[in-house]
Amino acid sequence: MTAPPRDRTDAPPRLALSQISKSFPGVKANDAISLDVRPGEIHALLGENGAGKSTLVKIIYGVQQADAGTIAWDGAAVAIPSPKAARRLGIGMVFQHFSLFEAMTVIENIALGLDEAVDRDELKARVAAVLESYSLPLDPEREVYTLSVGERQRIEIVRCLLQKPKLLIMDEPTSVLTPQEVERLFETLRQIAAQGCSILYISHKLHEIKALCDTATILRGGRVVATCDPRTETTRRMAELMIGAELRQIEGAHASKAGKPRLVVSNLSLPGEPPFGTSLREISFAARSGEILGIAGVAGNGQAELLGALSGERLTNDARAILLDDRPMGNEGAGERRGAGLACVPEERNGHAAVPDFSLAENTILTARHRLPLAPGGFIRPGAVKRFAQAVIGRFDVRTTGPAAPARSLSGGNLQKFIMGREIGQEPGVLVISQPTWGVDAGAAAAIRQALVDLAAKGSAVVVISQDLDELRELADRLCVINEGRLSEPRPVAELGLDEIGLMMGGVHGAGEPSGAHARA
Repeated sequence: MTAPPRDRTDAPPRLALSQISKSFPGVKANDAISLDVRPGEIHALLGENGAGKSTLVKIIYGVQQADAGTIAWDGAAVAIPSPKAARRLGIGMVFQHFSLFEAMTVIENIALGLDEAVDRDELKARVAAVLESYSLPLDPEREVYTLSVGERQRIEIVRCLLQKPKLLIMDEPTSVLTPQEVERLFETLRQIAAQGCSILYISHKLHEIKALCDTATILRGGRVVATCDPRTETTRRMAELMIGAELRQIEGAHASKAGKPRLVVSNLSLPGEPPFGTSLREISFAARSGEILGIAGVAGNGQAELLGALSGERLTNDARAILLDDRPMGNEGAGERRGAGLACVPEERNGHAAVPDFSLAENTILTARHRLPLAPGGFIRPGAVKRFAQAVIGRFDVRTTGPAAPARSLSGGNLQKFIMGREIGQEPGVLVISQPTWGVDAGAAAAIRQALVDLAAKGSAVVVISQDLDELRELADRLCVINEGRLSEPRPVAELGLDEIGLMMGGVHGAGEPSGAHARA
């Protein structure tokens, strides 16, 4: 995935930011940031969680207004008071979380995202032209709920390309893609850039930055700390510039010897929740003491349903379908399972893993009260709750004003660190996590992964559900793949190549079962 050279001209920058500053109560998110993005350039914007990337991008796209500084577009000073004004200039953005209606077709979703009303036949012709021009496989008449995540992302890209952008902002675009889908996306982005469109690319995956981008601007603490050519820079050096310290190496991964099974799942089947849920089909595996078991898969293949079944949010009729330290738990609820030694972290942070309007201290009570003496007999011990919340904040370097801060006040990455710390800090016998480092910077991700390795080394069984194959290969001792609600047989990570895992993840939707779908660990 070597980035081809692009022509340089003496034309003014497509986008030039000068001394952009933005403050919120208690924090200066952007502090005199200046950067240039040239025509046809793929420019990476890097930084740890809370570095100011999201605020800066929102200013460029007109969602927020800078307190100070200027924006120049093709050499002329401009104001961008709204996203619609940004689109009129030629700025398009593909967000990390797609804005799509699953029950509607591709073409209907595209039409809803346009600023002007367009005749359906005319729109179909324009969409067909874009798809052909960029060799994007996508059926305009298919309902969104039938599409893979990579196909859904193409809808957002096509919607932007219809507006003929001069600058395309991509926010964590590969976080839910298979390796094959990533390669196809990169081919598309290179073609877009070769036609003169600039691309501002935000990602925590530094090997992708090296493969794709011409320039990288690195933020830390709201300020620009470096600009480099990522093709000649090492990923380690870029990560250390982001965090302002030496990057920690994970110690002890794959070193623990697996002991007895602590979580055993046998022939677990559950119907998907209507209208678009994925049914679980005869899922069987065992997670053993001292090991990390990885479950890979493209989003929407039953990961959320599996976590709900394991956590106790959904019950089975067969108590022995789930054994927790040999105790039948299939028909026991979440509280009973937590009391028996289970901890879970769902994919969705706000509203599922944490209550946005509750303080961090209050959010610890929601799950930790089952294992720690935070509310004995139903009576809350405020001092114990505050001490535990403060311990999590300190251990996982959560950037916040303290335990009294509402969860909604934290950035996504910092809230993820707090949630992970809350569960790991309980030292559960079995920990099941979905997307443990999603949206978390390199330094924080390394700290979280080390904590998972350390937990397994103490004898816990850890199950990691993730779409990040690099993460799974770094952490997991054994790996299986979930596809259309079926789970493949776990295999040692050392036996699996990246391409093989990617093909297992992608599968051929609706055309058969992954190998070993009925096999037990």
